[in-house]
Amino acid sequence: QFAGMWHVTATVSNCSVFLKMKDGMKSSIAISFTLEGDLAMKLVWPLLDRCQKFELLFQRSGQAGHYMGTSALEKRDLRVMETDYSCYAIVHELQQSRQEPSTTLQLLTREQNVSPQLLQKFRELMPTVGLTKDMLAVLPKSGECPEGMG
Repeated sequence: QFAGMWHVTATVSNCSVFLKMKDGMKSSIAISFTLEGDLAMKLVWPLLDRCQKFELLFQRSGQAGHYMGTSALEKRDLRVMETDYSCYAIVHELQQSRQEPSTTLQLLTREQNVSPQLLQKFRELMPTVGLTKDMLAVLPKSGECPEGMG
């Protein structure tokens, strides 16, 4: 139900790397599920001269909509806070890394156009996870890396 292509239309985070990059960000994201019910996330960042690709794998935890991702450097705890499966999803991620823990909230939409009502709903959720509007990036439409999503 949740699999397929999603666009990141807004991201808010207290991660210092994100805060440095946020004004130049454009992003596409694809989410697909493995047969075991795990979550495989492919991120594509259009950079100036190329497309940077990342893949993250999250294992399903016991609770619905809750996934754990672990790599050598960090642990990620991902929760789907709210979704209607067909149009939008709001995803909350806690990252425990050696440098600094961080919190991220992302608004994912199937279409690249986001409604003002949805953006308002997203803004209202931000303070509930301790994030503020100066940490928010509303991302532009990104059409630079369509071939990279396969």
